[in-house]
This record gives sequence, structure tokens and C-alpha cells, in this order.
Amino acid sequence: MADTVNSLDPIAEAHHQWSARWPEHADHMAAVTSVMRVQQLLLSRIEAALKPYGLTFAAYEALRLLAFTRSGSLPMGKMGVRLMVHPASVTNVIGRLEQRGLVQRHPSPDDRRIVLAEITPAGRGLAEEATAALHETSFGLPGLTSEQATRLTEALRDVRVAVGEVEPRPDGLPG
Repeated sequence: MADTVNSLDPIAEAHHQWSARWPEHADHMAAVTSVMRVQQLLLSRIEAALKPYGLTFAAYEALRLLAFTRSGSLPMGKMGVRLMVHPASVTNVIGRLEQRGLVQRHPSPDDRRIVLAEITPAGRGLAEEATAALHETSFGLPGLTSEQATRLTEALRDVRVAVGEVEPRPDGLPG
């Protein structure tokens, strides 16, 4: 998928217009608009890289999370917390992965009220293939250096701290 380069930056133009009317809010508007646009662009690139594997980013994240665990399984509720999504979203994604034989659900042997999602060997293999594809695309950020990606992550963590999602690091350092 080729991205076209705009000679006019719509966000810079919006910032200009905002600055003329509400200068005290222009920088924040441009920051939010920039984040939202970058989210659209990155999701599009990630989804394109995952399409050959029949995966959405949400499905990939679920498979990868399960593949990271020692046992290959997690309670569905814990998956929602770790993936930062609503439990219904986890149920939907796991249901689709289960239909493809990539994940299976079963009651926890310790507490039958808890449903575990467990990655299958086919799911583990697909997770590895999809991860390699994302690595090849630098997760949609091929033009950024590792240092730039680190700075971006730190800046976005500052936003997450500011809105109360995570606490500041105890040492006061970013990231």
C-alpha cells in the first residue's frame, strides 16, 4: 500500500487556523489530531502486513500474548486487562481464533468459573510467522530509528501518565 505525500500538511493548516482563533489551545489540538492521524496510518500498515495471515491487529495481539506465556494459556479476563480491551472484545477475538483452530477455550482446572484461552501449535506457528512479517515492516515505522521510536514511546507514555492510565515511574525517568 503506497502512501501519498501531501504537499500541504492538513494538521499544520489546522494549527494555523486554531492559532488565529484560540492560540492557547492550538498546540494541544494539533497534538491530539496528530496522534489520531498517526494511529490511523499505523493501524492501516499493521493490518496490511497481517492480512496475508488472516489476522487483525487485535487477533495478532491475542495470539502473541498467549505465545508469550509459559503455559500458552491465560484467563480470558486477564487477557482483557493485558490487552487493554473490554472483555466482550476478548471473547469475540478468541471466538474467531478458536474457529480457525488457533486457540482453544476450556475451564481452568483450579477454578471452573474461569475460562482459559490456550494457543494451539497452529496458533503458535502463525504468531511466529506474523511476528516476522511485522519485524520486516518495523511495525509500520520503517523510517524511524530505534532511538526515535524510544523517544516516541516515552512521549506517549507521558500522555498516558497525564490522563491517568499509568503512574509516573518512581525514578522520574520517562518510559
